[in-house]
Amino acid sequence: MSRKAAESEVYMDFFNSAVGVLQTLVIALGAGLGIWGAINLMEGYGNDNPGANAHVR
Repeated sequence: MSRKAAESEVYMDFFNSAVGVLQTLVIALGAGLGIWGAINLMEGYGNDNPGANAHVR
């Protein structure tokens, strides 16, 4: 294997590793936002705090 091919392989290994880490971060961020949104939706249906309801009466 030539030196240039070895450098290219190392670069691609690093790039693939970085893509994997970014995919994990994006999935974790999306899951966190989804859970936060679901909790906020559920909080709006409680009767313990009428001020949390977005409807104006």
